Amino acid sequence: MKNIVLSAVAVLAMSSFAVAGGDIAPVEEPIVVVEEVMPSTGGLYLGIAYGFMNTEITDTTYPLGGTLENTWLDEDFSSIMLQAGYDFNQYVGIEGRYWFGLESDSTLGRGDLGGNINADVTVDAWGVYVKPMYPVSDAFTVYALLGYAGADIEIDANNFTYTTDSVDGFSWGLGAEYRFTDAVGLFVDYVSVYDDDEDFIVNGGDVNTEATISAFNIGVNYRF
Repeated sequence: MKNIVLSAVAVLAMSSFAVAGGDIAPVEEPIVVVEEVMPSTGGLYLGIAYGFMNTEITDTTYPLGGTLENTWLDEDFSSIMLQAGYDFNQYVGIEGRYWFGLESDSTLGRGDLGGNINADVTVDAWGVYVKPMYPVSDAFTVYALLGYAGADIEIDANNFTYTTDSVDGFSWGLGAEYRFTDAVGLFVDYVSVYDDDEDFIVNGGDVNTEATISAFNIGVNYRF
């Protein structure tokens, strides 16, 4: 009987303690943390850049049998470059470029032969590339360009016009990009547009030359 009385007293005491608001913590609902899902940026991007195109043309046929260097042109020209590309993933993409060369008043040299003359020079170029990439960090990426490119060069010197069929061949480049956001990035790169022998047409006659065209670009792109 005594045990029954003690049990009843204990139950009453616990009930009174709970009603009085004791230290027993109430059962709380678990907090569920929902991570915010950011919209992914697609692989398509467009860009624009300002830069310089170095164009060097050296006559390899004149003087015949001589050792004098006959460099027609070795100068940097301002250019505007437009690009469009697609990143398949963070390691590889494709890209197309077009350089609008800005016409420049230049000195058409004759190297060791002397007798330099003034000339108006225009250089436009294009390129299509595979773009291997390596993400150094979330924001910084280095890349290469491997592909095919061509250029049109026109030199007009006092109605003595140097023209050439469009030069084209293997092209490569190296560069780096820093993304301020998922969509906007700043890039800097160097591209060897063309480097090979080429036959120029000078007043209707063929002249063998060594021609090199390279471009240095700094620009921005936007990913959609």
